[in-house]
Amino acid sequence: MSEIVRSTLTTCPYCGTGCGVKADTHADGSVTVAGDPHHPANFGRLCVKGSALAETLVADGRLLHPEIDGRRAGWDEALDLIATRFGEAIREHGPDSVALYVSGQILTEDYYVANKLMKGYVGSANIDTNSRLCMASSVAGHKRAFGTDTVPGTYEDLETADLVVLVGSNLAWCHPILFQRLAAAKAARPEMRVVTVDPRRTATSEIADLHLGLEPGSDVALFAGLLHHLERAGKRDAGFVAEHTNGLDAALAAATAFADPAEVARVCGLAASDVVDFFTAFASTEKVVTVYSQGVNQSSAGTDKVNAIVNCHLLTGRIGREGQGPFSVTGQPNAMGGREVGGLANQLAAHLELADPAHRDLVQGFWGSPAIAATPGLKAVDLFEAVAEGRIKALWIMATNPVDSLPDADRVKRAIAGCPFVVVSDVMRSTDTTDLAHVLLPAQAWGEKDGTVTNTERRISRQRGFMAPVGEARPDWWALAEVGRRMGWDEAFAWPDAAA
Repeated sequence: MSEIVRSTLTTCPYCGTGCGVKADTHADGSVTVAGDPHHPANFGRLCVKGSALAETLVADGRLLHPEIDGRRAGWDEALDLIATRFGEAIREHGPDSVALYVSGQILTEDYYVANKLMKGYVGSANIDTNSRLCMASSVAGHKRAFGTDTVPGTYEDLETADLVVLVGSNLAWCHPILFQRLAAAKAARPEMRVVTVDPRRTATSEIADLHLGLEPGSDVALFAGLLHHLERAGKRDAGFVAEHTNGLDAALAAATAFADPAEVARVCGLAASDVVDFFTAFASTEKVVTVYSQGVNQSSAGTDKVNAIVNCHLLTGRIGREGQGPFSVTGQPNAMGGREVGGLANQLAAHLELADPAHRDLVQGFWGSPAIAATPGLKAVDLFEAVAEGRIKALWIMATNPVDSLPDADRVKRAIAGCPFVVVSDVMRSTDTTDLAHVLLPAQAWGEKDGTVTNTERRISRQRGFMAPVGEARPDWWALAEVGRRMGWDEAFAWPDAAA
């Protein structure tokens, strides 16, 4: 292999772990990737997907230039058309007749510009993200518990805990580097206990001291029973509870329905001895981390599951300290970054509340915008229901393929096909969603784009470009900003680069 002419430190785009990557560009133009040994998420480790990142750096199948109704177009023509059609819809049908559907695959800068454009200048909160599908329960649970969507844990907590409980999380497959860190910590300290809570015995269960193969949907019963047990065992941290919580009496009253471990075992489909073992281990171990993921979130009772878990940590004060706390792990590389800048239809930037007039005034004042969305917009599933009903006249989809990923995909496909004006920004030319677009915009891919992402533990990392964009691909934030400028808000969107 030819000599290395440039090394670039960047971030893996695959999952919420946020591993650091070192991309080496060689004199012959080839690229090799390895883990960044100094990045605190992975310390040089990469999973099989991250290790194969160089294989994705090809032009095959890429969307190379803007298209309008299937024909090649220039960027100016495409952007002018988007600004015109969105503007017409707003004038004729109001701000809520347009919508953006974005993705945890875009960078924080892209998310920020999209939200500023929609919520501050169009004046509608009709912008949601595919992160809604995997993280909405966790967001709602965090806000109900803490008042803000904040993950109170770090990766180091997994290594310093004496008991790690993995709920609805196949860490070995979905977050392999975190699993490797946990497995290494357990090998170094065999007294560390790991409990997996999952209807299936997965690869993650291979390192578990106890696997609780509970009935699907019975997590609330398990953790309500645990809450009652902790209180009965005298594990309440009275000082923490008095200073930092409210509603304890109501929570304990609700948990009395599961006061008997045998009843918990019956509801959960578990052996009573296993339930007692779990309850005893949790009660007798101060340094406990409870990791939960999609098995908890993607449920009709997902928010209640989150709060049932969090309540056990709040009662015992096992939160915000080394090796202690509830820990939601995200799936997409920038689901957290999007949440930080108001990526969901019911949020504002900086974790501010769209429903709070003071927060709206603060954001509008900072933006100097002519409007600010005053009510929550349409959430992902509801948004496409509105498209199907004809209430959305112009729709921009960015870095996601909802015809594949949303529930009732055939109905979503029919909805998009019937929408008067659809824009899709993507790196690939042909997907089930791009095939329905009136306008296609070529987006920069990993290796080309520049900005930041925030991982599961809320660590901000740089994603740096190290190769020239393929064809006429441009950054997503730039396309959004150019449309904003063409709609008459030139100064508000006049950024020269991602850093600005």
